[in-house]
Amino acid sequence: MTSTIAELERRRDAARAGGGEKRVAAQHAKGKLTARERLDVLLDEGSFEEVDMFVEHNCVDFGMAEQVIPGDGVVTGSGTINGRLVFVFSQDFTVFGGSLSERHAQKICKIMDMAMKVGAPVIGLNDSGGARIQEGVASLGGYAEVFQRNALASGVVPQLSLIMGPCAGGAVYSPAMTDFIFMVKDSSYMFVTGPEVVKTVTNEVVTQEALGGAVTHTTKTSVADVAFEDDIEALLAARDFIDFLPASNREAAPERPTADAWDRIEPSLDTLVPANANQPYDMHELIRKVVDEGDFFEVQPAHGGNILCGFGRIEGRTIGVVANQPTVLAGVLDINASRKAARFVRFCDAFEIPIVTFVDVPGFLPGTAQEHNGIIKHGAKLLFAYAEATVPKITVITRKAYGGAYDVMASKHLRGDLNYAWPTAEIAVMGAKGAVEIIFRGRTPDEIAERTAEYEARFANPFVAASKGFIDEVIQPHSTRRRIALGLRKLRGKSLENPWKKHDNIPL
Repeated sequence: MTSTIAELERRRDAARAGGGEKRVAAQHAKGKLTARERLDVLLDEGSFEEVDMFVEHNCVDFGMAEQVIPGDGVVTGSGTINGRLVFVFSQDFTVFGGSLSERHAQKICKIMDMAMKVGAPVIGLNDSGGARIQEGVASLGGYAEVFQRNALASGVVPQLSLIMGPCAGGAVYSPAMTDFIFMVKDSSYMFVTGPEVVKTVTNEVVTQEALGGAVTHTTKTSVADVAFEDDIEALLAARDFIDFLPASNREAAPERPTADAWDRIEPSLDTLVPANANQPYDMHELIRKVVDEGDFFEVQPAHGGNILCGFGRIEGRTIGVVANQPTVLAGVLDINASRKAARFVRFCDAFEIPIVTFVDVPGFLPGTAQEHNGIIKHGAKLLFAYAEATVPKITVITRKAYGGAYDVMASKHLRGDLNYAWPTAEIAVMGAKGAVEIIFRGRTPDEIAERTAEYEARFANPFVAASKGFIDEVIQPHSTRRRIALGLRKLRGKSLENPWKKHDNIPL
């Protein structure tokens, strides 16, 4: 028995050693943690339970039979984050460059299957050179097996990807199908074809960072949600982030005790909206003054800045927040903002997270660039997402709600449960000056000015909409948190089902 135990420990040590000291040192030299070090930061101390530690590849071609390392380049298992179960896989770049083999893929698939069975989030730490070339089509088949599980798990358990090194070729499509992607600046990148292939095919010269680095994907492409400075920052953020999410679509989001009174009054909100209708204000201020303890985890903060999306809590329970941002393009809806918010709304709806929407929107962005790039289809995504959502929806119009954008932003007509407006709200087809210039085309400047004042008096307020029942109540800004908290209490037992269908056909 003693010798058997010693053999077990020897094999465990071999697996934990990964690619060996030299390769571990090379990983550290790049400012990166190893696969196991990352799990130590991500998970509660002592909670990680590994599976498939001794799995080895089954390739005998190109000298691979002599190169066998237990674990085969990925560490898999489960652990806890703040006491809550999660399933994890962490690719080990020190072993065959983290490349994916058939067995490597089977390890990932096994923990994804288990996560779906028991109902727990999956967190993938990606650091891989791609498909293991020596295995040929077997490694491609492994990728497809993982992709299939990403699709099946979507909307069943939350899926979070952390890109902590290279992620290229077919490897990018697994993270792309997960719910959220975090990247690390200067050490992680994602692209379908690398700089060398790009140069050969298109003659463009581009660096890895410019082509698919963290800044590129969090600002230009919206492929990733947040970029962090280093591995530690990304992993600690993932711990905070997972705390907002339910374990699965069968469970409620976690509750966190809070000392922040549900009926806290915020007098400063009464003066948040400037008297000048063209002067911006920061919607972050409203969000942070409404949610518990000002704790707001924003997703995609560097992309589509004219709309804000993220998670906060009211009375310790998670809410999803969507808000137009007047400081960026006056909070107008454009292609980027519509796509960003639509995906976020659909995530919240899939996991029964109530949606609170703060509205200050002058309309959709005009111009040939927007029209030719499909603003109609992209704007319809956000409209579709809100219309389809059956979770509790509370909307607060703070200032402008003009045109079709009023409808799109969780209006009463899209089954908004509680639709509030501040006294500063203006709900109309368009701004007064534009409307009058159309209605009274050809009139003198004095007549236009007079009619503009008349239009403002008639429509530049929330009371016309309230008189039709489109607004449930005009509320004082300082009582916004209290009203939302009461509304969410009322809506906890909400039951609403869409007509039976295999699935919808959102305008992709």
